[in-house]
Amino acid sequence: MSTDADGRGYDPDAAHAFPDEKLNRVLSTLIDDPEVQAYLDAQNVNAVTRKGYNDHGPKHITIVRNRALRLYELLKRAGIDFNGASDQGLEEADEPVIVALAATLHDVGHVVHRDGHAYYSIPLASDILDRLLTAWYDTGEAVRVKAEALHAILCHHTEEDPLTREAGVIRVADALDMERGRSRIPYEKGGRGINTLSSQAIRNVTLAEGEGTSVLVEIEMVNAAGVYQVDNLLKSKLQDSMLEEYVRIVAVNTKEESGLVERIEL
Repeated sequence: MSTDADGRGYDPDAAHAFPDEKLNRVLSTLIDDPEVQAYLDAQNVNAVTRKGYNDHGPKHITIVRNRALRLYELLKRAGIDFNGASDQGLEEADEPVIVALAATLHDVGHVVHRDGHAYYSIPLASDILDRLLTAWYDTGEAVRVKAEALHAILCHHTEEDPLTREAGVIRVADALDMERGRSRIPYEKGGRGINTLSSQAIRNVTLAEGEGTSVLVEIEMVNAAGVYQVDNLLKSKLQDSMLEEYVRIVAVNTKEESGLVERIEL
């Protein structure tokens, strides 16, 4: 399993290229499944069309899934143990499956409402998982994978603390989709709220092995508004994620002439 440094290397049209056989099958199904794709399109209506919020549709899901798998890969490479699958008696190969499933379905609750969407995502994702998992697992394993995926989906919401590192990966990866492309739709429609303006201020995000740390997240800002994305959203997601000690975040302001914010390090 491998990605580009920014976590975008998972090509949805080339899922068959992954050496992880289980993950490969799951990704292929998620990418091609008509119901899943319909949800990803529909969940942007409340978030963007009606609320003027940042993108929560197919592009957001692709980036979050890519970065979640990249984050998982870097942590595993550093020898960090994951406990979601193992606590359930599942195989190590089920860890990235849980991550991929949760990343793909974490925002489906937006079709009900933006507010409280993490809780609405649970019954909707549960129905989808019931349909999909029986193709890859027997009944007992399917229930356990479903349980871990639903836990990770719920805990991407900062009101709920992750109890597994798989869930922590989803929580952090959700906040790592912060570049200006995410706010393109509301910005073009005239939206100028803090979420829109702050993501417009983020030019690039990269994930790589760090010196003295398992994961180095480097963020390039082009003005001080990007501080909101880093210090409010990403910081709150990293807190209590079970990943705090393994992830170092460095945000650098490369364009702000006033020099109000030159560098943030978490």
